[in-house]
Amino acid sequence: MLEYLSLLTDTEKLIHYGGLSILLIIITIETGFFFGFFLPGDPLLFTAGLLCGTKDLDVNLFILLISVTIAAFIGNVIGYSTGKYVGKKLFTKTNSIFFKQHHLETTRNFYNKYGGLSLVTGRFLPIVRTFAPIFAGIIEIPFWKFNGYNILGAFLWIWTLIPLGYFLGNQFPQLIEYIEYIIIGIVLLTSIILIKAYHQLKPKTS
Repeated sequence: MLEYLSLLTDTEKLIHYGGLSILLIIITIETGFFFGFFLPGDPLLFTAGLLCGTKDLDVNLFILLISVTIAAFIGNVIGYSTGKYVGKKLFTKTNSIFFKQHHLETTRNFYNKYGGLSLVTGRFLPIVRTFAPIFAGIIEIPFWKFNGYNILGAFLWIWTLIPLGYFLGNQFPQLIEYIEYIIIGIVLLTSIILIKAYHQLKPKTS
């Protein structure tokens, strides 16, 4: 079990092990299934771009961008469908290792504050990007409207992190030796933003 968790957090090893296929599977699960909230979306995208830039990932950059964008789009459609048809049951679901009620509550507060744009900005926040499409399905945002935000969010998320990693990997290939520290930095940054957002959105008790 510990080896499995270690593999999930070692994005370089993940991509070397499974290539583009594992990347697409993880992005689809993280953005489409409520139990995928723990998967390393941001670090994985950045690492994929970095490895593509250093040629350690033998995939054309354009193919990488298009395929991962499609995976992120499909993932959100799955999440929306889950929310629409079975999502209301999540509000009564007990906490477990794969589900936390406060994750859904944080997403609801995030949506109440930012509306449909939460489906775009939420792409850059772990947990929120998993539950935002599910919540959109629960409250039954029109599907065409949802997909407008879905496409925009997927494009901005994927076409920011992968090209950033690609540029740095192409210009500074030695960065691959420090990938662990870079990933820790990304995780810390996104965690700080998420914690700050959680406290700002948490309803104040009188």
